[in-house]
Parts: sequence; C-alpha cells; structure tokens
Amino acid sequence: MNLFATVLTHIAPSANYRGESLENVAAMQKITIGRFEYPVISPEAMRNAIREILRGYPDIECNRERLGDEEQLAVKFADFPDAEKYADDFLMGWLVAQGKDERKKTHGMLKEKGRDPEKFTFKRDSVLRMNLAVALEPFRHSTVFTQSPQQVDSPWQNAEQSQLLHRETAVTAFQYPFAINLNDCKTEKQKEWMKCLLKAIGELNGVAGNHARSYFEMAPASIVVRLTEQLVAGYDTYGFEIQDAGTGGIGKGDHRLPEIVDGILQDPPDFPGTEFYLGGNLVKDLPMDKAEELVKAGVTLDRSSQRLLKTIADMIFKK
Repeated sequence: MNLFATVLTHIAPSANYRGESLENVAAMQKITIGRFEYPVISPEAMRNAIREILRGYPDIECNRERLGDEEQLAVKFADFPDAEKYADDFLMGWLVAQGKDERKKTHGMLKEKGRDPEKFTFKRDSVLRMNLAVALEPFRHSTVFTQSPQQVDSPWQNAEQSQLLHRETAVTAFQYPFAINLNDCKTEKQKEWMKCLLKAIGELNGVAGNHARSYFEMAPASIVVRLTEQLVAGYDTYGFEIQDAGTGGIGKGDHRLPEIVDGILQDPPDFPGTEFYLGGNLVKDLPMDKAEELVKAGVTLDRSSQRLLKTIADMIFKK
C-alpha cells in the first residue's frame, strides 16, 4: 500500500527561504514555470524541520541534530545510522560517503560497538519522499526594507555603520507533495514512528531559512491523500488552483482541486472515491451538494487537516 498526498499551506507573507544574497538583497529561491517565476522551498528544508519536530516528541530517538551556533550549516550524529533504533534514520534514510579504505575502518568501529558490519549499509533510501514546495502565486518582485542599527559603545561590533537590508517577500500559499511506501513499516516501533511522522507533517513549522526570523507555517490548510496499491499517485500532485480572491484574511481566496473532485464525480469516475481523503479548507469550501456526492462515492471528508491525518494514521497502523 502506498500513501500519496498534496499539502496546501495557508496564505501568508513569506520570506522564510532564500538562496544566495544578491549584494545586500536577501533573495528568495525561485523556479520558472511558463512565463513567470514562482518562489519555492526545498524538500531538504522541510525534512530538516520534520526531524526537529520528531526530536521533540516523547519516546522518539533521533540520530541527527542540527547545530545552530556554527559558522555554516552543521549537524552532528549520535551514532552510525541505525534504522532499527533511530526514527529519523528509518524515515529519512542516509548516505555515508566513504571509499573502500574508510569503509574498512567503519566496519572495525561497528564491531567495537557490538554491531554486525555485514548488516550495516552505507546508504538507505528514504521512506518519506518529498518534492519542492511551490508558491501558488508568481513572484511580483516585492521587496521590504529593514535597517540594522549602528552599534555604539558596544563590547563587540558587527559593522561600523548602519546597514539597509533588502528582503524579497511574497504573499502566497505553497503546495507540496509527499509519498510513503507503507509496506516499509513492519514492526510496531516503525508504525509508531510513521504515526508521529504524519502528526509532524500536520503541524509542520520552523522550516529553515532567513535565520529563523520569519514565521510561516508549512502545515496543511488543505490536504488530499490517496491510499492505493498503485506505484504512482495518478493525479496532478501540484493540482491546487486559485479560484478567486475573497475576504477575511490576507490574500484569502478559494483554492480548488478540480481534477480530483470533479474526476471522482464523473460517470464513470476517473478515480475510485474510496481511495481518497480530503481535509481542511478544501472541504470547508465545498458546496453542500458536492460534498454529499463525494461522501456517497466513498470519499472521506474532514474539515480539519490535522484530524484527517490522525484518522488515516490510526486506520493504517492500528494494532
């Protein structure tokens, strides 16, 4: 069984991820789609945040720890990778980049720790697969300005003069897909780790970037999940669309997922409704008659994305 999902975040001002600075302009990373540039957030940034969330859960042991007070991005590992002991090693996989001679030394160290070198692998695929988070709105070349004050009579000093800082900003929602091969979860411990993973995605926050100054939630405002024996999602994993602008919040508008919603209601249906789970604002914005038709087709609807993920986790990994 495979789980495929697409998450749509809430709309908010975003400056939470950037590439190299252009002179004194903190530039957001972007990709070109058609004729426009769209802000993106890397799956590595989201995976890092998921690791840190998992570390905060009780009874979860993680191998990798992000170090914040270093001159560059840095991590440390508690031990050699172990998918049976550490949740992040099991869920995220690893790559130990070593040559033939280095591997011999590692095998010796594993023996000293009481581990069987023959069972150790130097690389392991990730159970969790993710792709870029892509903004729904193209980048409009919006820049905000902040100023770092001059330090006067201080025991230490960053710069002699006050600096004017430029920061590229977008007001948008992001959407990103993830996929999990549920057949990889065999033990009770692994099933508990997977339940914690789905919970972490449901409350994903603290995604790296902009030195953690910006607050932008990557948790799902809307989500679509498909549980299927297929090896592919079978639908557009970046299928959320903006319908129109509304009122009630910054840039608030209705976000539709027409391919799935309309496809399930086709006669004959494009998708089996019993494989789909829809949650969050996507459900809240559905007309009552269409929601009733989806339920009759076997679709599970929930107005809360977080509650839907818990329902799915409890259903799949029930003891």
